Amino acid sequence: MSSADKSLRRGDLAPDPVEQFARWFAEAEADPAIVFAEAVCLSTLGPGGTPEGRMVLLKHFDARGFVFYTNLESAKSHSLAEHPRAGMTFHWQPHGRQVRLRGPVEPVSEHAADAYFASRPRRSRIGAWASDQSRELESRAALEDRVKELEDRFAGGDVPRPPNWSGFRIVPDAIEFWQEGEARLHDRFLYAREGAGGWVRRRLHP
Repeated sequence: MSSADKSLRRGDLAPDPVEQFARWFAEAEADPAIVFAEAVCLSTLGPGGTPEGRMVLLKHFDARGFVFYTNLESAKSHSLAEHPRAGMTFHWQPHGRQVRLRGPVEPVSEHAADAYFASRPRRSRIGAWASDQSRELESRAALEDRVKELEDRFAGGDVPRPPNWSGFRIVPDAIEFWQEGEARLHDRFLYAREGAGGWVRRRLHP
């Protein structure tokens, strides 16, 4: 699909932005040219209110929000503890599409974190124990030694979720859909939450 295939019109959009996101996400996942449709730039406010962004993987979304997982002692987790709001930006270039969302952040349940952690490959679970994410690392060899220690520790048994590893959910109060247009005359529609959880949809200038 290219940006020339069609413009984005109001009638193309679902009344609910999460449903609309699901449509675009499914199309991105089905496109072999997009390796990680779930890759997304997570934006937070760091020390002193400094904007910070990094790529993470979207692991779940539904009407309640958009979920990612991380080390709770990482830089992003400390940022969210101080400023519990965040944004996500998806960019699916082969489709000429971008989705931005923002809103307050809340922790996922212990049950959800346990279930997702258990679904990860074993080496990824070991890696979650081995990494003191965002902290200074003496050398690559030191990290590999740590991994080997943990493989020996958990040999023949399950690898439980570390106590400092869990997930966050962004509960969006705004979601914007952007479709690339010719001569930079893009189509943009913003869904904003209003009233008792309802959504108002507006077309924006490119």
